[in-house]
Amino acid sequence: MDITQEYFTAEERPQLLQLVKDINDRLGSQLTSRDINTLHDLIKRGIVEAGIFRRDQYGLNPVLRHLRTALTLCDTIAPDRAMVIATMIYNLCRGDYLDVKRIQTLYGDDVAHVVHGLLHVAPLYKKQAAVANENFHKLLLTFAEDVRVILIMTVDRLALMRAINHHPNEKFVHEIASESRYLYAPLAHKLGLYAIKTELEDTSLKYLDRRIFTQIANRLNETKEARDRYVQEFIKPIDERLRQEGLKFELKGRTKSINSIWQKMQKQGVDLNGIYDLFAIRIILETDPKDEKRACWLAYSIVTDIYKANTSRFKDWITIPKSNGYESLHITVYGPGDKWVEVQIRTRRMDETAERGVAAHWRYKGIKSDGDADKWMNEVREMLEASGQEGQMSLMRNMDTNLYNNEVFVFTPKGDLFRLPQGATLLDFAFHIHSRVGSTCMGGKVDGKNQKINYRLKSGDTVEIITSSTQSPRLDWLNIAVTSRARNKIKNAINERRARQAQLARETLQRRFKNRKIEPDDATLSRVIKKMGYKTTLDFYAAIQESILDVNDVVEQYEAIADKQNETVSRGSADEFVLQQPEAREEHFNDDILTIGDDVKGVNYKLAKCCNPIFGDRIEGFIASDGAIKIHRSDCKNLRHLKGRYPYRIIRTRWTGKTGSQFVATLRVLGRDDIGIVSSITSVINKTDNCLLRSISVQAEGGLFEGMITVNVTNIALLDDLTRKILNVKGVKQVERV
Repeated sequence: MDITQEYFTAEERPQLLQLVKDINDRLGSQLTSRDINTLHDLIKRGIVEAGIFRRDQYGLNPVLRHLRTALTLCDTIAPDRAMVIATMIYNLCRGDYLDVKRIQTLYGDDVAHVVHGLLHVAPLYKKQAAVANENFHKLLLTFAEDVRVILIMTVDRLALMRAINHHPNEKFVHEIASESRYLYAPLAHKLGLYAIKTELEDTSLKYLDRRIFTQIANRLNETKEARDRYVQEFIKPIDERLRQEGLKFELKGRTKSINSIWQKMQKQGVDLNGIYDLFAIRIILETDPKDEKRACWLAYSIVTDIYKANTSRFKDWITIPKSNGYESLHITVYGPGDKWVEVQIRTRRMDETAERGVAAHWRYKGIKSDGDADKWMNEVREMLEASGQEGQMSLMRNMDTNLYNNEVFVFTPKGDLFRLPQGATLLDFAFHIHSRVGSTCMGGKVDGKNQKINYRLKSGDTVEIITSSTQSPRLDWLNIAVTSRARNKIKNAINERRARQAQLARETLQRRFKNRKIEPDDATLSRVIKKMGYKTTLDFYAAIQESILDVNDVVEQYEAIADKQNETVSRGSADEFVLQQPEAREEHFNDDILTIGDDVKGVNYKLAKCCNPIFGDRIEGFIASDGAIKIHRSDCKNLRHLKGRYPYRIIRTRWTGKTGSQFVATLRVLGRDDIGIVSSITSVINKTDNCLLRSISVQAEGGLFEGMITVNVTNIALLDDLTRKILNVKGVKQVERV
C-alpha cells in the first residue's frame, strides 16, 4: 500500500520524496539499508495500522516535520545515527505500539537512550506558562539525560518555525514564537549555534510583530546577499593595508540581524536612522603578547585613515579592560554608501577570552552566568566546532546533563515554575509560594494525586496546595520542612502564637492574684517558675493556657515561697527580744520598737530582698513563726500583704546610729535613646562618692530606652542625691527606685 496516496496531500508528496533523498545524500553510510527499511516499516504501520502518525490539532504532518528536523540536523550539527533515528521514531512511542525496549532491540542502546530522553522531556511542554522562566532551562537539562536530546529539540524548533509561516491559527503561532524567543534562542546561543539563534530570533519577531519586522526589513531595502557584498566591499581596502604593514590577521564581517537591530532601537530609543552599527567588522590580530597593544593601535590607525571615524562612538577597552576581562577597541566609521559600520579590533588571545573565557559572549551580552552550566556549555560548543562528525557526538554521549542534582523544579497548576533544594517537601513549597499558604497548608495534590505535607518533591511535579483556615503551624512541622525560609516562618508563627497565649495566661494569673489580694513580686514569681520546672516564662504561661498547670496551684506555690522568704533568721536568734503572745503583742504594739544598725548587737535580722531597704528608709519588721525577723521598707508591697494576713507579727523598727555598710539599690531610668546617654549616666555614678555601680542593663526600642541600674550606697540621702544627678543628664526623662 502506498501511504503517500492517503496520508500526504498532492503538495506534500514531492516534499516527502525530496526530504528522503536529501537526508540519504547527507548521511551517506551512517544509516544502513536495514535502518532505512525498518524506519519505513515502523512509520507505515504507525500510520496505517496504529493510527499514530496522524496530523496534529494544528494540521501539521508529523512525518514531514520529523524529516525536516532530521535534514536540518544534518545541515547545522552533523548528527550521529542515533540522533537521526530517534528524531524519526520517538513519536511512535504511544500506547502499546512501540516502547523503548522494542527500540533497543531494533536499533541498540544508544538510539533507545536518546528516545527515552525525548520522551522524558516531552511532557514539560504542557506547562505553557513556564517556558519564559529561567529555571525552565535547568529543568530541561535535568530531564534531557543526553545533550543530543537538547540539540534535537533546538533544531526541531527551528524546523517548526520555518513550517508555520502564514499558519491560520495565530494563537498557536504566537505561542510557538514566544517559546522560541525565550527558551530556544538563548539555549542555541549558549550552545554556540549562532545561526540557529539568529534565525529563531528573527522569525520570532516576524511572527510576534510582523509590522515591525516588515518595517525594518523594508527600511534596510536590501537582501542579505547585498548586505554581505557591502561588507566585502568595506573590508577590501582594510585587508590590503593590513597586509602591507606586515600584520597577520583574520577579518570577520557580518550584518546585524533584524531582531538585533530592533533590540538596539528599543534600548537606545531611536529609529533605524539612529542605529550606527548595522554592519559589524571584527579584526583579529595574530601577535605576540608583548606586541598586542602596538598591533591593535596600528590597525586602528589604518582603519581611521581609510574611513572617517565617529569619535563620540569610540570605546577603548584595551587600555582599561572591562571588569569581566573583556579587551577590545571599538570604533564606528563612515563607510561607502553613507552607512555607519562598527569595527572591533582585538588580538587572538583577547578574542578567545571574550568568546570562551570569563568574558564569554552570553555574559558580555547580559545573559546571566550560571557557574558549572557555563563550563558545561563551553564544552558542548567546543565539541560542536570540532572536526569529525562521529567523534564529536560520541563524546557528547558521556556528558552529564544533570547539572542541578541538588535542586528540584516544580510547577504550579498554572504553569509557573519554582526551584527548591533537593529533599524539599510539599510543606516547603507551600511556604515558598507565600507564608499564609504555608501556615494553612493541609496537604496537596501532586500530578492530581493527594499527598501529605511530608511528600518529597521531584523535578517536574505539578503541585497544588490545599489549605484550611483552621490549620496553623505545629512544632512537629520543623521535622518536615528543610528550607530555611519554611523553618523560620514556622518558628515565627509558633512563637507568635505562644506569645499570644502567654499574654492571656498572664492576665488570668494576675486576676487570680488580685482575687487573693496578693500583689506579686517578679523575683518571687521567677522562683516559682523555676521551682515548677520551667526554663522560660513563655513555657510557663503556655502551660497555664494549655491547662497543663492549674492557676490555683501556682498561687499556692507563690504564697509558700513568699512566706519562706520572710523567715530570714533561725529560731532563737533574737536573744534580747522576747516574742509576746498575739494578744499581748497587739496590746503593746505602739510601745515596742526594734532598733537595728551596725552598733546593735544580739539581734540577728536580715534585710528583705524584695524591697532592699537602705539606711534612712522608713522600715518595719516581720516576725516569722520561728521567731526570725525580716526588715522591709514601709512601702513594700509584700509587707502590705503580710500586714493584712498577720498583723500581730509586725514590729515597728528604726535605724540607730550611723552605718558604714553598703546597701543595694536598683533604679529604673527612662529616656530618649541618644548617643552617649549610657556613658553619661555611668560617668555620673562613678563621680559620686561612696557610690559603686554593680550592674546596668539597657533596652532600646522606637527611639526610647529603659535602663535598670543597680548600685551600692551607704544611705538614702546619697541615693536621693544620685537620683537627682541622673535626672539632670540630657535625654533622661524619669528615674525611680524599684
